[in-house]
Amino acid sequence: MDTNFSRLSKTVIALGAIAVGLAACASSPVADEKIAVAKASVQRAEQAGAPQAAPVELAAARDKLARAEKANEKHDLQPANALAEQANIDAQVAEASAQQQRSRKAADEFDASMAALRQESNRSSPPAQ
Repeated sequence: MDTNFSRLSKTVIALGAIAVGLAACASSPVADEKIAVAKASVQRAEQAGAPQAAPVELAAARDKLARAEKANEKHDLQPANALAEQANIDAQVAEASAQQQRSRKAADEFDASMAALRQESNRSSPPAQ
């Protein structure tokens, strides 16, 4: 009976040590989630034209995302979380800058076409008498 109890306690201790070891090796789901959100933001910014419109902001987002991934691999969870959040914000700024530039270009093109229409209208209308 005493040997069975001894074996059981050793098994429980071994399983507990394995569980603690696995928990220590697992990456943080919070950091993983924040990194995934930052990746999605970087992709949206790239698709929105940020490489041309906001290259500095996009480069900062990519750099911080890479650093967040490295920190997460090393299980440095606080820096991983912070860098992922910063990468997300930088990517959103890059995306917004790209959208603003596209909107400004569309407005300029609209203004130019309106000016051309006014000019054409003035040329083709007979002089007032």
